[in-house]
Amino acid sequence: MQYLPRLVEERLRLYRNTFPCVLIAGARQVGKSTLLQQLFGNEFRTFVFDPVQDLYQVRRDPDLFLRNNPPPLILDEIQYVPELVPAIKRYVDLERRPGQFLITGSQQWHVIQRLSESLAGRVAPLDLSGFCLAETRAGHTWFDTWLTMARKPAADALPLLRKRRSAGLSATETIWRGSFPEVQTLPEAAVPGWMQGYVATYLQRDVRLILEARDEMQLAAFLSLCATLTAQECNYSKLGKDIGLSSPMAKKWLSVMRQTYQWTELPAFSRNPVKRLSLRPKGYFVDTGLACHLMRISSPQAVQGHPVFGALFETLVMQECLKQAQSLPVTPAWHHYRQHSGAEVDLIAELDGWLFPVEIKASSSVGPGDAIGMDTFRQFAPGRVGLGLVIYAGKEVLQISEQCLAVPFDLM
Repeated sequence: MQYLPRLVEERLRLYRNTFPCVLIAGARQVGKSTLLQQLFGNEFRTFVFDPVQDLYQVRRDPDLFLRNNPPPLILDEIQYVPELVPAIKRYVDLERRPGQFLITGSQQWHVIQRLSESLAGRVAPLDLSGFCLAETRAGHTWFDTWLTMARKPAADALPLLRKRRSAGLSATETIWRGSFPEVQTLPEAAVPGWMQGYVATYLQRDVRLILEARDEMQLAAFLSLCATLTAQECNYSKLGKDIGLSSPMAKKWLSVMRQTYQWTELPAFSRNPVKRLSLRPKGYFVDTGLACHLMRISSPQAVQGHPVFGALFETLVMQECLKQAQSLPVTPAWHHYRQHSGAEVDLIAELDGWLFPVEIKASSSVGPGDAIGMDTFRQFAPGRVGLGLVIYAGKEVLQISEQCLAVPFDLM
C-alpha cells in the first residue's frame, strides 16, 4: 500500500530532535509502526514485542538487552514488556541526548502510564489516530485554520472559506469504511472480513487481557452496544443493563474501551469548572467503520437509511475535527453543551480563552434554524465566543445567520 503522509509528522520530527524518548500511542492498525518505519526506519533498529513470547529475553534482563542493543531503537508495543521501562529510564539518565528511543503502545493502561510517569521530562507523548480526510485525499487541514478565522466577523471569514471546496465524497461511504489505513484500499466485499478479524484478533484479545473477562459473548454484545450509543450522553446507570452488566461493571468496561483507543468522551461544558465534573459526558465510538461492522451494517448504501445515520455522521465529523486539531502546537479542550430546555451544541473547542461552537448536521441543506443552539450558547457564555459553524453533508460554503457559517464535512 502506498504510504500517505500523516499530519503528526512535523511534530514527530521535532520531538525526535528534542527529547530522548518519543511515545506514539493509539489503537491497533492506525499506522504507528508504518509511520516510524517510513520516517526513521533507515536510522533506527526495530524490535517488536509479543504478549506471549519473550523473543529478545527482555523480561529476563532488560538492562542486558539495552547494553546489547544500544539506541537509536524503535520499540514496538512496549506494553508487553513492562520490565523495560525502568531500564530505559536508567539508560537515558546516564546519557541524556535526543532521539534515542521511539516507542509505540496500543493501550493507555498501566505500562503506558508508568512509562510517562517514570520518564517525565524525558519522553514526549504523541497520539496517532486513523486517517483524517485531509490525509486520505492529500489535501490540507481546515479546522485548525478555522479556530483563528472564527475570531473575525462573518463577513471577513466567509470569503476565506469560499476559496475552499467540497472534495465530493460520499458521506455514507466515508462512514462505512472508517479511518483505518488498510481499509481504505480494500474492495468493498473484503471490508467486513477485515473488520471481523480486527474485532476477534485485537479488540477482544486486548480488552479481555485487561479485564480478564471470560464471557466472550457478553463482551461482544457490549462492544456492539457501545457502537449503537455513539454520539449520546453516557448514562452509566443504564449502560449495559440490557446485557446483564451492573452499572459499575459497565463503567469499568467502557473505561477499558477508552484505554484501548476505541471510545472517546467529551465532557459537558459549564461556566463552573467544578460543576462540569458532575454533568454527563457525551460518548463516541472512535472509528465509524468499526461501529458499522458491530451494528451489522453491511454496505454504504445501508448506512443512509439506518436509524443511527445521524449519530454516525456526527461521530465522523467530531473525530475529524479532533484529528485536524492535532496539527496545532496546543490542542483545544473539547466539550459538548446541553441545557435542560433542550438547547444543545454538539462540539465546543476551547482555545486561547475563546469558545468555538460547532453543530453537526447529517443533511444536504442547512438554514438559520440550525444555528439556534449556538445562539443560545452565546447568551449562556458571553465573552469571547467565536463564529458559529455548522458542518453538514452538503457541498456549499454558506452564511446562514449573522454569526454562523456552514461548510461541507469534506471541505478541502
